Amino acid sequence: MDINYGNHLGNDRVLGYLHEARIRFFESLGYLESDIEGVSLIQADTAVVYQSEAFYKDHIQINIGLGDFSRAGFELYYQLYNLTQQKKTSLAKTGMVCFDYRERKVKSVPEKFRLACEKLKATQL
Repeated sequence: MDINYGNHLGNDRVLGYLHEARIRFFESLGYLESDIEGVSLIQADTAVVYQSEAFYKDHIQINIGLGDFSRAGFELYYQLYNLTQQKKTSLAKTGMVCFDYRERKVKSVPEKFRLACEKLKATQL
């Protein structure tokens, strides 16, 4: 865990944790952030709400949920839960956009990926 001058988890490290969780989430669906049915993803925005401190040696679990889809992107929601202290550490949202790095252009969300995510969302209810 990356600790800051306040002797707790640094807010900048939360972004790194979100990224790692996102990588694992996409891998569980059989994808890479760099290859979602031929397009890559780019993070367009992030919002984090810090709810409690986390300290060195605390165990953090990150849960991810899918949000709304648009033509070219979608939202991911995160809950960071401190298993050691038995409380929420933070909530976050990232807006992800499909992007072609070769063409430097925004692309539509691939339909096969959207359908896989919709099926996953249905099982989460």
